[in-house]
Amino acid sequence: MAETVKKIRLATVWLGGCSGCHMSLLDLDEALIDLLTRADLVYGPLVDAKKYPEDVDICLVEGAVTNVENLELARHIRTNTRTVISFGDCAVTGNVTSMRNRIPVSDLLNAVYHEVSAPIGPEALKVLPALLKKVIPLHQAIKVDLFLPGCPPHPERIAAVLQALVNGDDVDLPADMRTFG
Repeated sequence: MAETVKKIRLATVWLGGCSGCHMSLLDLDEALIDLLTRADLVYGPLVDAKKYPEDVDICLVEGAVTNVENLELARHIRTNTRTVISFGDCAVTGNVTSMRNRIPVSDLLNAVYHEVSAPIGPEALKVLPALLKKVIPLHQAIKVDLFLPGCPPHPERIAAVLQALVNGDDVDLPADMRTFG
């Protein structure tokens, strides 16, 4: 009788960012299919799960923490995940997303929702999550176990990290895979 190997429970999350990191994940192509023979994708924009599950082994978190919902989700992820990976330069440093830190939140909201004639006006502020005073990288909100830089990270870099983790190995990226940008 064949021994059943427990699959890794993998999640991905998209906070304040452009989704480029998730697009790079999809660019794993055939390697993604191989990965999914050893891991179950239990949460993320590619899965129809409404609530972040418990007992996740690995979570790739893309994007900076920009609002109260991001902050709450990040804390929930940390509580329910063994290995949290800061996925891409926005999650690692704040990157482009944090450019709004130069503008006071009240000025930003006024310019976007009050001063322009857009289809979405001040009514949007009733349903949008409250912005944090400053955009922060993921590690300023929660403990992060691994940093996966890149804007977006190259698929080979993503594959190397996930392959090592799924195999139970230490992640030891070559120097050329540890750079930003």
